[in-house]
Amino acid sequence: MDRGDDKIATLMADLEKLDKPTLRKAVDALISIAADDPRIASTLSELLNNPGRKNRWPIAYILASLPSPIQSSIQVLTETLDHRDPDIRWAVALILIRLAKTDRQVLKLIIELASKGTATQRRMAIYSLRDVGLTDEESVQMLMDALHDPDPMVRVAAVTSLKMHSELSERGKSQLLELFLGDSDPRVRNTVVVTLAYLGTPSEEFLSELTKATASENSQLKKAATAAFSILKKRRSAPPGS
Repeated sequence: MDRGDDKIATLMADLEKLDKPTLRKAVDALISIAADDPRIASTLSELLNNPGRKNRWPIAYILASLPSPIQSSIQVLTETLDHRDPDIRWAVALILIRLAKTDRQVLKLIIELASKGTATQRRMAIYSLRDVGLTDEESVQMLMDALHDPDPMVRVAAVTSLKMHSELSERGKSQLLELFLGDSDPRVRNTVVVTLAYLGTPSEEFLSELTKATASENSQLKKAATAAFSILKKRRSAPPGS
């Protein structure tokens, strides 16, 4: 084994390390090497499919970063959206977002995960779809459906993502207001207040409830309501079309 082989063996071993800087350095180096050496990609594919391998997501990340990602690497990445470490979840989400913008199959997997995955996967899939930039009617309906998800943080993700849809119908805004009035989780209600303000053209009912919220004894709700009024004020003073 020459020095080059020694280096690659060390990088491969580092993929099992828990130290994030070491792991990231190994991943970046192997992406560069594998892009020019199909043998490395082949070895990584074998490791990915090894059932005894505990830490498969770094391998999947490398393979998904190559010009022609293999399907098994995408599958491992979607599974990793359920990882307990948020840094790892977001690193994986970013590469899936990039792939989904040009690959319909990856996009389809994320859409399916948004309704059929674990609570964490559903949340991450919704945020990923938001960042892909989908604005079609089906995507908006998917977010509206997620407003009824049993997990409150999935509902928060859906509400936050709807903020990007400035043309949301009055019916959609009405459903958000109903969520504010009836949701059992304060995090969801606080997020709805700010999202409705971003969407603009507030209804009289919303303004009335918002005014009540500014006098709430709940400090977080009061803070959210105050922020919402600030957003509405800025929107009113902004030049037309801005």
